[in-house]
Amino acid sequence: MLSALIVAGGSSQRMGFDKLFAVIAGEFVLAHSMRAFDRATSVNEIIVVAQEERHDEIRKLTADAGLKKVRSIVRGGDRRQDSVRAGLSGIHRRATCVAVHDAARPLITPDQIERTFQQCRIHGAATLAQPVSDTLKRADANLLVVGSVDRDELYSMQTPQIFDRKLIEGAYDAVYKENILVTDEVSAVARLGHKIALVLNDDFNFKITYPRDLPIAEFVLRERVNHRR
Repeated sequence: MLSALIVAGGSSQRMGFDKLFAVIAGEFVLAHSMRAFDRATSVNEIIVVAQEERHDEIRKLTADAGLKKVRSIVRGGDRRQDSVRAGLSGIHRRATCVAVHDAARPLITPDQIERTFQQCRIHGAATLAQPVSDTLKRADANLLVVGSVDRDELYSMQTPQIFDRKLIEGAYDAVYKENILVTDEVSAVARLGHKIALVLNDDFNFKITYPRDLPIAEFVLRERVNHRR
């Protein structure tokens, strides 16, 4: 049984407004992310993690969009890792695997989810990822270049990140026991020495971070619809 955590607890400080409720291609950003998991065959339930003041809006969004797999909405924490831990406490007792997805990645597709899940079943841990293609430089506090970073064997982590349930729960127990900060689940699991399989992504799956990202995401979504016709 695969449970999906949709992490929607961010503050959207860089956007100046709640990006998850911005409309692209006729639906909220959050709705696009949720719908992909609702359509994914392997997903049995969806848990949305969000700030409490957004719960009523998310319930309405779920009903209006006709999403069938959303089982509950739980309160998010101050940090992303706090929200993920809260979501882990709310999954079904029979869940054997857990997918964690950033709600601000509305371009995710059911196929990407399924491919990542298949690798998780083989390796116990898998994440969607993209090879780094830009030239990378290291800079000092004054933003002056001090050196280069070899981009060979470097990959940008995306979501979903999917894990064996006992593995991700154990990783988060260790994170809180040692009182450390992690920015994603791969970081938490890697600390245990477990290998994580990368599922290379050749499609768009960027995170909505700045207002400029919204029209680009809208274009991608509309082009996908046009290509299906």
